[in-house]
Amino acid sequence: MNPIHIAKIAQELNLSDHQVHATAELLEADATVPFIARYRKEATDSLDEVAVTAIRDRLNALSELDSRRESVLKSLEQNGHLTDELNARVLAADTSAELEDIYLPYRPKRRTRAIIAREKGLEPLAMTIWSQTGIDPAAEAMPFVNPEIGVETVEDALAGARDILAEIVNEHAEARSRIRALFMEKGIIYSTVVAGKETEGAKYRDYFDWKESIATVPSHRVLAMRRGEREDFLNVSITPPEEEALRILQQQFVAGDGDDSRQVMAAVQDAWKRLLSRSMETEIRLWARENADIEAIRIFSENLKNLLLSPPLGAKRVMGIDPGFRTGCKVVCLDPQGQLLHHDTIYPHTSDHQAEGARKKLVQLCQDYGIEAIAIGNGTAGRETEAFVRSIDSLAGLQVIMVNESGASIYSASDVARDEFPDLDLTVRGSVSIGRRLMDPLSELVKIDPKSIGVGQYQHDVDQNLLKQALDDVVISCVNRVGVDVNRASVQLLTYVSGLGPQLARNILSWRNENGPFKSREALKKVKRLGPKAFEQAAGFLRIPDSANPLDASAVHPERYALVKTMAEDMGCGIAELITDPNRRKAISIQTYVSDQVGLPTLQDILDELAKPGRDPRDRFEAVVFAGGIDKIGDLTPGLKLNGIVTNVTAFGAFVDIGVHQDGLVHISELGDRFVKHPSDVVRVGQTVHVTVMDVDLARNRISLSMKSVPGERPSRERASAPMPETRKQKPVKSQASAKNRPFNNPFADMFDRQTEGNRNQKGSDSKKRDN
Repeated sequence: MNPIHIAKIAQELNLSDHQVHATAELLEADATVPFIARYRKEATDSLDEVAVTAIRDRLNALSELDSRRESVLKSLEQNGHLTDELNARVLAADTSAELEDIYLPYRPKRRTRAIIAREKGLEPLAMTIWSQTGIDPAAEAMPFVNPEIGVETVEDALAGARDILAEIVNEHAEARSRIRALFMEKGIIYSTVVAGKETEGAKYRDYFDWKESIATVPSHRVLAMRRGEREDFLNVSITPPEEEALRILQQQFVAGDGDDSRQVMAAVQDAWKRLLSRSMETEIRLWARENADIEAIRIFSENLKNLLLSPPLGAKRVMGIDPGFRTGCKVVCLDPQGQLLHHDTIYPHTSDHQAEGARKKLVQLCQDYGIEAIAIGNGTAGRETEAFVRSIDSLAGLQVIMVNESGASIYSASDVARDEFPDLDLTVRGSVSIGRRLMDPLSELVKIDPKSIGVGQYQHDVDQNLLKQALDDVVISCVNRVGVDVNRASVQLLTYVSGLGPQLARNILSWRNENGPFKSREALKKVKRLGPKAFEQAAGFLRIPDSANPLDASAVHPERYALVKTMAEDMGCGIAELITDPNRRKAISIQTYVSDQVGLPTLQDILDELAKPGRDPRDRFEAVVFAGGIDKIGDLTPGLKLNGIVTNVTAFGAFVDIGVHQDGLVHISELGDRFVKHPSDVVRVGQTVHVTVMDVDLARNRISLSMKSVPGERPSRERASAPMPETRKQKPVKSQASAKNRPFNNPFADMFDRQTEGNRNQKGSDSKKRDN
């Protein structure tokens, strides 16, 4: 463990060396992030998952930098360039950019103009001019004229010397550092339309003549320009003020005003235009892309977290309906554990006769299977099916809930669904998924690739490795935060439990199938290959509600069972009574139980858990009822006020489902009566909101919405300064969408619609396939 890394990370994250060192030790011992944050608070001084993850990621980044450093040193040594001074500089490099700048002059390269000039023996002339002692460059160049090697004239010699000097300028570490800083501080990103592509690339029209500071450009605009460039509709460039760049280089390298200095200045100008500006632009483009990726991934992760933690209806008998017109609605009946009891097809939208048959069948199924709630997919024919079900008087006592079915078709065709229902049609599998999503969104959504759920922003354009790591972290965090009933969980859900993984998850399921439900956490030790380390990491997150030991249904870790037993004995009762009697818990003085192994944070967690053992941290389920009679986009009119559910949050606004098969956009400028820095500050995926229709574009299937008290009105000073109700704590972010990008003048909104067409607008895609 590198102490320099520990100190560096502690300084960067504003933590103590002790916290970073302890976290690093735990990570090195294969402890997971959720385990460290939940059960090792004494070691880390109560660092949360965000901090532990940041330490992990920074350790990995510094390790990669060290690996690159070793490669650089090896290359320098093999090529005979390594000196004590160079070795010290390489070891002292704090960043990848600094390391590469040091290595650049010595890195093996293709045959450049400077190399060719050196091969002609012009390096001594170049270095003489470089010294700028007032010599006459032409006179110094005469001896180097040699037609036999391609130096025909004095000017040829001087041109070769300038090529050598230009490369020196380009590879000078300090100069590159200063120019890099100039790019970052004052660089401008320019975007223009490719000639002749104005019509074909109309979706990027806002970027046909666009410029903006690279330091402040929001991530979604970087992503939009990148995609437009990749699709060959846009030309994109980044450059700082050229005169300022040349001034920096002149101050760095030009020492006088004689003829030799003018040669150096010519070399500097050549270095800037031909070499340095291009290499720096490439580097800054990469930097901007990485920043945009990070922000897009952050937004995606936040959306996914809120979606996974959506309130569950709970263990009830549910009917799931995948709606459709011509091919009918697929109906399934599920038991409280989500097991399929029956499946059928009804045709409520084809004829009056078949609609009557559908009514009778639904009523009979609800009676036969004791249905307590009905989940209807929100895709094609969703609102029509909802209206049909609600019109059945004998079902009036049941909850009828629209369920976002994005990604259901992905699940239906997956290996997971085929393994579970090998003999069922895709649409029946989709109906099962819809019903289960209502019962427990987390348990069902973990079966689907997060990128197919429809809450991303340019998810296919960002770094896929970073995206996968971030989304895996989110799923792992959510699963372990909620906890998993080991006797009901699927392999997919168990896979994300701390310390398990795919193989142990399969082994747990195999043991369960062969031996029946687990009776206690201790029984987990009988599972093949589930050793002490895996048990330590996983046990606290696995629940066994029917265990004889009530602690097995809680988040109290087995390593603290003896402590809880001591607490109960000290209170003169058993563990079960300690859980049910708040007066006995209040009588506990937790200071009494502080030891070298257990501190106040863990003791307080134990008391909190005893008060509500196995509590679900998710909010209470509340159904959202969409406005009656508003079933399609043509039913909307400006000024109409509706209930909606946030389906996606992006850098420029939020998409809201208002029950018309097409999500509307609340632009960032319409999210509240005060200035909103970032949409995630005020809305989250799954949140119920009240919106006003501002505009409807039937031709482009677009809906513009507002959450302001007076839509379209600029916030007054009073409103701007008034606090807005907080939906959750959120760290400030750097990117900010410009007010220029109104909903119908926003190229990113166009691309977002297309990008998520298979996700967000995938609602009812199975139905569409059937009906088409």
